[in-house]
Amino acid sequence: MAETAAALRTVAHNVRAARIRAGLSLEELSRRAQVSKGALVGLEKAQGNPNLATLVRLADTLGISVSALMQGPAEGRVRVVSAADVAPLWTGEQGSEARLMLTTSGPAPVEVWRWRLRPDEEYPSHPHQAGVVETVSVTSGRMTLVVDGAEHTVEAGQTATFDGDTSHSYRGSGSETCHFIMTVHLPPGPSAT
Repeated sequence: MAETAAALRTVAHNVRAARIRAGLSLEELSRRAQVSKGALVGLEKAQGNPNLATLVRLADTLGISVSALMQGPAEGRVRVVSAADVAPLWTGEQGSEARLMLTTSGPAPVEVWRWRLRPDEEYPSHPHQAGVVETVSVTSGRMTLVVDGAEHTVEAGQTATFDGDTSHSYRGSGSETCHFIMTVHLPPGPSAT
């Protein structure tokens, strides 16, 4: 549990720092991100357990990546991250999971996610900020990608990409577990202009 407490302290520090950099009060961030002020106060005090949807809404509102909320300072020129060292940010009732492996640095960062979806288990995602592009590459199994109500089958060896600023979801299809790598391409931040 010490790792969980340390991770929560890092998130608390990063949320507060990003909010202050953006010049937002707790009330304004709460309103824009649609997260209760009480939850934000608790989060900035390293209390509670924010879910993936909350972290995505906060990151989108603050114009940063989810992993920027979760990662400490960079440790060098090369980062090698093992899935076993990264806690899932989402786990489904049937054993599905999503792990945010890392986010690249630079003016237009890219998040790299590792997903496992059990058959018929689904993760609905809220629309992201304008300019976010997602790419999913299925390594085994099959998934159904639903973007703005339209279903698309993506099988092992296939890659799909779409604008993430509309409703979308990922669902395991077929009889075996689907494994895929997702990249989330974030638009350049304010400092890149």
